[in-house]
Amino acid sequence: MTANLSTQLLRIGLALRAVGPVGIAAALVIAGSAAALGWILPERAARAQQHRATLALAATTPAVPAVVAQPQAAGIDAFYDALGERRYAEQQLRTLFGLAAKAGLSLTQGEYRTSYDRNARVHAYQVTLPVRGSYRAVWGFAMSALTAIPFASLDEISFKRDAIGDASVEARLRLTLYLAGTEPK
Repeated sequence: MTANLSTQLLRIGLALRAVGPVGIAAALVIAGSAAALGWILPERAARAQQHRATLALAATTPAVPAVVAQPQAAGIDAFYDALGERRYAEQQLRTLFGLAAKAGLSLTQGEYRTSYDRNARVHAYQVTLPVRGSYRAVWGFAMSALTAIPFASLDEISFKRDAIGDASVEARLRLTLYLAGTEPK
């Protein structure tokens, strides 16, 4: 039995010498490619089957009903109902300051400017807040402010870091609160 094994090993060794290193490398590449195809093809077939099932499901799903246009007056009423009240503007500022404190931000004195658009009959209360804290805390504050005050918009945000390794950033947020109320005299 050992003579038979020795003979086989000798034949393999002679064949490898006859093929040479380039032939051995080519044989390894071909074997690797065959193994890769044996692994990839079943996975691609499963994906294709899943895609066909999704398309079949989409074909049997009933069509979405068309959106019925609302009368223009109803849309305008919904717009004005979504605005905040001008008389509660100070309360909204307290909400902003509370959210900044909750986020762990230090808040320096802000800038405030009001305006009124006669055509839209909307007051705009623009607030620019310089804050200092972590980048994540500043974004968390901005998102929580927009969630807590749905009639606010984040118009601008800018960041400044003193040094690359500094964990704290200085940021300026400009928010606008859109408010309903009587026209100023």
